[in-house]
Amino acid sequence: MLRKEIFRLMHRGKEQFECPICRYTGPFRDIHKGTGLRKHARCPQCGSNERVRLQYLVITDLLANRDFSEGSILHIAPESFFRRLLSPRFGEYRTCDLIKKKVDYNLDLQDLPFRSEVFDFVFASHVLEHVPDDRKALAEVRRILKPGGIAVLPVPIVGENTVEYPEANPNEFHHVRAPGMDYFDRYKGVFPRVDVFTSKDFPDRFQLYYHEDRSSYCRDLFPLRPTAEGDRHLEAVPVCYV
Repeated sequence: MLRKEIFRLMHRGKEQFECPICRYTGPFRDIHKGTGLRKHARCPQCGSNERVRLQYLVITDLLANRDFSEGSILHIAPESFFRRLLSPRFGEYRTCDLIKKKVDYNLDLQDLPFRSEVFDFVFASHVLEHVPDDRKALAEVRRILKPGGIAVLPVPIVGENTVEYPEANPNEFHHVRAPGMDYFDRYKGVFPRVDVFTSKDFPDRFQLYYHEDRSSYCRDLFPLRPTAEGDRHLEAVPVCYV
């Protein structure tokens, strides 16, 4: 089935890319989301999308440069792929979510129950755009990290400037804001060092950009979401150091 799909994609003249996770080489799938068509988004072999591939590259670089075998990690809103990647690399692997089951803790990121300086690593992918008091959540993540600890806290980047919503939008998975590239200034007010990696920091062959039209949105569904020109948009991964 996969061979047939790849043949169809190549027959249509689709560009070819390399997945850094499974090492598949060939055309990637287009996908259709609520915001429209997204080209070259998904690896047909492992199913990874742009943000997962970028996060994988950043995290594997971090893990390659430091031994966490005796360290502890708090994985917030854990995804199955990153659970499999991270859990063997840490001496203590803990998970949490606000409401989901099959995690170690159900908790609110704005008010963590842990004592200070207990984790070496915190990973929360596309979580803070759901959190009303994100500055308090950032301060809580900073508090529970040990000296020398690392937090990887990516959010979806919609444009240049962050837009705050008056209430959660159910059409955007209950996002309370549309983060822009300026959103990471909030991190810099909490953490002494923040390195932001983007799609352009890695080879184009891994296809880490969002190829979609953001010049207009259905205002009934996305009344406050900012528009952006062009059809190739950055994804970003901030790495915060204590």
